[in-house]
Amino acid sequence: MNGKILIVEDEAKLANLLVDYLKTSGFEPFSLSNGTEAVPWIREHKPDLVLLDLMLPGRDGMDICREVRTFSRVPVIMVTAKVEEIDRLLGLELGADDYICKPFSPREVVARVKAVLRRAHDGKTFQAHGLVLDEHRYRAALRGQDLGLTAVEFKLLQVLVINPGRIYNRQQLMEKIYPDDRFVSDRTIDGHIKKLRRKLEAVDPETKLIQSVYGVGYKFESEP
Repeated sequence: MNGKILIVEDEAKLANLLVDYLKTSGFEPFSLSNGTEAVPWIREHKPDLVLLDLMLPGRDGMDICREVRTFSRVPVIMVTAKVEEIDRLLGLELGADDYICKPFSPREVVARVKAVLRRAHDGKTFQAHGLVLDEHRYRAALRGQDLGLTAVEFKLLQVLVINPGRIYNRQQLMEKIYPDDRFVSDRTIDGHIKKLRRKLEAVDPETKLIQSVYGVGYKFESEP
């Protein structure tokens, strides 16, 4: 088997179709139809990837993804009929690894599952000044304590960490963390940086790893 896949989808025909296609591709799929069942199942069974519908009975996909990211870096692909940019962006900022819009081809879903798992399995670990970034799990820890970063926050921190001392302006950082050319304000970067600093300082109030360069942008630097 290529991995255990949890499908959280309340449309029975669609869920069964995905189960069939994933089985044919060598995966071990499981299906849930109610959002309230998802988090307990993930905690107990530890799937390799979750296909998570946005609109579910009992509990919506955004809320589920938010809680899952408090204890697991399991790859999550959001499945949604909503096409508004804010929904897509919010899903990724909550920690989702990808999203698929309905209607879709089951073959496309299988291809996306394989791609996300491949990225996870090809991950690397970076270490600098008490900070450890595990690209395999999208997990960052400072002095051994998990920072609880979203996927976007992790990507932003990773860009800075692997190029210490290099100054990035907002546009460069947006291109790194939003490679699909979506439209977001450059001030979005300031918001992410603020959240990153808050999470770093919650572990070490004296940390100065992310520094502002007035009028230019941001850089990762060792502490004085």
